[in-house]
Amino acid sequence: MKKILISTLATLALVSCNPTAKNNGETTQEKMNTVIAYFSATGTTAAVAELLAQAANADLLEIEPQTIYTDADLNWRDSTSRSSLEMKDRSSRPKIKTAVNAVADYDTVFVGFPIWWYTAPTIINTFFETVDLKGKAIYLFATSGGSTIDKAVDDLHAAYPDLDIREGRTLNDITFEDLSQWVIDLNE
Repeated sequence: MKKILISTLATLALVSCNPTAKNNGETTQEKMNTVIAYFSATGTTAAVAELLAQAANADLLEIEPQTIYTDADLNWRDSTSRSSLEMKDRSSRPKIKTAVNAVADYDTVFVGFPIWWYTAPTIINTFFETVDLKGKAIYLFATSGGSTIDKAVDDLHAAYPDLDIREGRTLNDITFEDLSQWVIDLNE
């Protein structure tokens, strides 16, 4: 019940204050040709992706690993944990469970992820190599316990120079209003 109430309130806030949706002076709910694709191991990035999808009036697509990460897998202090081994091997490409070919229908793709070892998790490379992103505007966003998105943006630019990766932002403790303003700024 609480989740439904929060979702309903967020939707009402979006409908009442979406400045990008105007029709002859009247505010309407327009659908942008945008998808928010995200990977989230603990739910932190998922929460930001959901808010961003509301702010951008975009569809939401989870980049879901075929094998879900356990707490032990995510233990960065254990050099033999799954995430540690994947990040040490830059050729690692964890398999994606969900079909992500529906991205072809969008012009703008936001790609979100947690920062692991100062960069994007290798499953993001799987996504970039599985989906045809050519000709699409790509915006990156990340959540992190202390790192910025800068190295991840540089790494993804270097790995995929033919793609239109435009901007990246770390979105820790972000508000709906801040996300809405970011979307407005990107559309100007």
